[in-house]
Amino acid sequence: MLNAIGLNNPGIGRVLREYAPKWSSLRAPVVLSIAGESVDEYVEIAQRAEEAEAIAALELNVSCPNVSEGGALFGSDPVQAASITGAVRAVTSLPLIVKLTPNAASVPEVALAVESAGADAVSLVNTIAGLVIDVEGRRPALGNGGGGLSGPAIRPVAVRLVWDVARVVTVPVVGLGGIARVEDALQFIMAGASAVQVGSAGFAKPDTIIRVADDLAEWIGRHGVASLDEIRGCAVPNSEPRE
Repeated sequence: MLNAIGLNNPGIGRVLREYAPKWSSLRAPVVLSIAGESVDEYVEIAQRAEEAEAIAALELNVSCPNVSEGGALFGSDPVQAASITGAVRAVTSLPLIVKLTPNAASVPEVALAVESAGADAVSLVNTIAGLVIDVEGRRPALGNGGGGLSGPAIRPVAVRLVWDVARVVTVPVVGLGGIARVEDALQFIMAGASAVQVGSAGFAKPDTIIRVADDLAEWIGRHGVASLDEIRGCAVPNSEPRE
């Protein structure tokens, strides 16, 4: 899927007023994804998030345009990524996951930079920059021009980047990108991921995340695996299972 949906949302104020009070009744922990167009916006949102007791962690999306710096991606530059991670780390006591973009010269270098700046975990990858041309209209098919490519097409790239990052950082790695079935999730885990996320597949089949979780439990039982630690990172040469 190629999209230019952006990050439209009701804003932190409305989220805290209308959504957060309901989260305490959920059986699953809530991880709040935060994004902004400047360091100050990220910091403000992180500070406000402390008001909601039901938030278990923050996922810092550094794949967003940095408007104040000419539209570059925060996450494409290790220095910028570390700067924003450090700024948010200074104002929140919540566990901090930093979501990385694949559109960087060296994703492992960015991962190491945010780890040094205080990230408790990293998640990757976000969408890959893409472009589709409407040949009849002779212009980009999306109104924004380019967009973000997600879904099964990017999974091999995402698995490779999780493999690369998991070998250099000490914090947990969350893998995502094209997961639609249990075999997909297992690839990320065997590449070194401590957890996985399901995104685009949910648009076509909203129950995907439940089905993948159920199938994972069945796979573990069928193969006599006592814990995911037995297979986490097992595909990486000379690796030890990650805790």
